[in-house]
Amino acid sequence: MSIRVVVADDQELVRSGFTMILEAQRDIEVVAEAGDGAEAVAAVRLHAPDVLLLDIRMPVMDGLEAARRVCAQSSCKVVMLTTFDLDEYVYEALYAGASGFLLKDVRRDDLVHAVRVVAAGDSLLAPTVTRRLVADIVRRRREEAAASVTPQRLDVLTARETETLRLLARGLSNAEIATTFFVSEHTVKTHVSNVLSKLVLRDRVQAVICAYETGLVIAGAPVTEDGIPPARE
Repeated sequence: MSIRVVVADDQELVRSGFTMILEAQRDIEVVAEAGDGAEAVAAVRLHAPDVLLLDIRMPVMDGLEAARRVCAQSSCKVVMLTTFDLDEYVYEALYAGASGFLLKDVRRDDLVHAVRVVAAGDSLLAPTVTRRLVADIVRRRREEAAASVTPQRLDVLTARETETLRLLARGLSNAEIATTFFVSEHTVKTHVSNVLSKLVLRDRVQAVICAYETGLVIAGAPVTEDGIPPARE
């Protein structure tokens, strides 16, 4: 079964370029294009795609509001497109439920990979730019979030689930977490599912944000070799 995609960008050349790249893949079908946020929301309602590639800065309705509506009204996965690698609107989009973001100058193979990864239920946590974005902006927003998000929120997790969340925030994949725990990937998927369910989170991206905001992982601290801030002891 093909992965159904909607491409939303106010620049026609960008839309056409992404569409051509994706349509060249046997397992991906672009079911619609949109030139603004309102058209993107309407296209998702009409075509029920698996993934929406959504530009942040668009006329009529910006990508941020479109992401809020799509994530609230459907199971479609949203990947934000931006020209800047430290755009604060991206953080707002992640809070709205987006599964990650890409720079518009993304390589052909990375674009295709991103669509497949998100459609499979994962999120775009691996790129260094995503980790830097989360670490930098959460650090500056943490005081604002303190009133509603506290470390006590993590008390609902078991010790193994807490450690799973910590490793998610460090950017580890399910396979890498399984190796760390000496368990199967299936067991790790169960732990991840429990973390998302208990903390009422949409996906792994929101889990990472939660880990930073609650102090489980410290933003702004010296980083490890993989670029991830070390966990709080």
